[in-house]
Amino acid sequence: MEAFGIEVNAANMNRPADGARFEPLIGNPGDGQSPNCAIVDEYHEHDTDDLYTTMLTGMGARRQPLMWAITTAGYNIEGPCYDKRREVIEMLSGNVPNEELFGVIYTVDEGDDWTSPDVLRKANPNMGISVYADFLLSQQQRALNNPRLASVFKTKHLNIWVSAREAYFNSVSWKQCEDTSLTLEQFEGQPCFLAFDLARKLDMNSMARLFSREIDGKQHFYSIAPRFWVPYDTVYRVEQNENRRSAERFQKWVEMDLLTVTEGAEVDYRYILEEAKLACHLNPVNEAPIDPFGATGLSHALADEGINPIIITQNFTHMSDPMKALEAAIQSGRFHHDGHPIMSWCIGNVVGKTMGGNDDIVRPIKEQKDSKIDGAVALMMAMGRAILHAAPSLSDHLISHGVRSL
Repeated sequence: MEAFGIEVNAANMNRPADGARFEPLIGNPGDGQSPNCAIVDEYHEHDTDDLYTTMLTGMGARRQPLMWAITTAGYNIEGPCYDKRREVIEMLSGNVPNEELFGVIYTVDEGDDWTSPDVLRKANPNMGISVYADFLLSQQQRALNNPRLASVFKTKHLNIWVSAREAYFNSVSWKQCEDTSLTLEQFEGQPCFLAFDLARKLDMNSMARLFSREIDGKQHFYSIAPRFWVPYDTVYRVEQNENRRSAERFQKWVEMDLLTVTEGAEVDYRYILEEAKLACHLNPVNEAPIDPFGATGLSHALADEGINPIIITQNFTHMSDPMKALEAAIQSGRFHHDGHPIMSWCIGNVVGKTMGGNDDIVRPIKEQKDSKIDGAVALMMAMGRAILHAAPSLSDHLISHGVRSL
């Protein structure tokens, strides 16, 4: 320390030569800080992002500032740490690029058995170096012997957010279905299903197109060129947005020409109607499933254009089969998509809610308010109509197989 001119005091370490100091901060230190580097430890324990934001906004006068957050998993999925975790995942998946963010998450993979000793090294890359293997094995055994300790072991030693629900769709399988060479021109003239999820007027609205082709006797599905809209105020009036992260995410997608901004504080459905009319010029639309929320005006306008709107209530009855059919197509490699980042993000946000007393009946929900699933819901509605049309009618069955007697 002396060689570098550093003095060690009870409250901090400082270097008198240039006035630099390194000291702990607790709670919200208030404005006026101007750090070169801020280290936020155990971020999962922060109820708000006040301290993080104060440090970040105070770095404006520094040429190469560094914000460093270190944490295990926790329990509060409504807190800033879990939100930052989702931001890192969005960046790593490529759905929301961020050149100023570097993030690493060491945890177990979906489907891993947390009770197996083999998973310990995944979440503890320094196992045997900074943390003893015998200690981790003993903690795992304690959790197995006492279920009350299981959640503590999962959060502290496997980095599993215990309160977080698992995503319904497998992100690895979805990525394997990606084919960026897919274009609308390849399907010109082929009928499609055009689905709309309108959400709230202040929120994101989506349109999904779904094509189907039979290959080797099996039905394959293609999701190409989905469209998304959001009001101007939701994107750029950050002070009016309930979630700053949502605004930042939307702004990046607008810059990438993936998201269309409509004027004002509410989505203008005329933009959506014009896009639907353009879609019809390229492909005849079999049906246009649309959710009933705010759909009255748009559904009438679609009908006037010769597009057949089908109102789909988003409940267990109407969403369970399409949701399971989409999952089956993804897992079997019969689903193909063009890799649209917003659609991929929506798919990753889907959580399955099962009907009480019947785990086989499911519908899509989102875990958090800003985890949008609009695109995924539109895709499921299109899938529901596609599988309905693909199913042989009684007349078709009789023509193919005749009448059999028992």
